Amino acid sequence: MVHVLGINLPDNQLARFALTTIYGVGHHTAHRLCARFQIHNRCKIKDLTPFQITALASFLSSPKTAPPLPRYPLAPPTFVPGPSNKSAQDLLTEHNNVKLAQRKKRALEKGLPPPDPSAKHTETKSRDPLNDLIIESELRREIRENIARQRMIGSYVGRRHAMHLPVRGQNTQSNAKTARKLNQLDRY
Repeated sequence: MVHVLGINLPDNQLARFALTTIYGVGHHTAHRLCARFQIHNRCKIKDLTPFQITALASFLSSPKTAPPLPRYPLAPPTFVPGPSNKSAQDLLTEHNNVKLAQRKKRALEKGLPPPDPSAKHTETKSRDPLNDLIIESELRREIRENIARQRMIGSYVGRRHAMHLPVRGQNTQSNAKTARKLNQLDRY
C-alpha cells in the first residue's frame, strides 16, 4: 500500500482511479495529476516509481508552492528536426528568436514600431488549475464554514441546513431521510 497524505492508495488499482480516494480529487483532477507527473493511463499504484510517489505527495501537501511546469514550444506542422547535438536551452533560444522575428514582421505589417528584443514579451500565461487545488481537511473545513455562514445570515439554504432538510429543491414528501442524516453542520 502506498500512503499519500495519510491515505492508503490500493496497490492493484489504476493510479488515475486510486487518486480519487483523496477527498476533493475527482476524475478530471486525477487525470490532470497523472499528466503532470507523467503517470501513464494504465499504470497501477504498485508500478509507480518512488520519485513519482514523492513528487505526488509533496505536490498534494502544498499545491500553491509547487514550481510551475516548464513550457516547451510546440513544433509547427512544417517542422524538420535539426541535429540532435543541440541542448534544450539552445533549441528554446532558437525558438524565441524565430518568434521575435515573427512579431517584428507582424508589427511592420500593421505599421507599428518593431518590438524591443531586450524587453521580455508578455505572453498570455496559462493558469495551472491544479495550483488552486484544495483537498482533505482544508476542503472539509471550507464546506463547514460555508454551511455555518449560510445558517448565520439566515438564508433559505441555511435554514434548510438547520432543519436538516434537503437544500437544493429535492422532494421532501417521501424521501428526505438521507438529507436529514447529511444536512448537519457537524457532518464531517
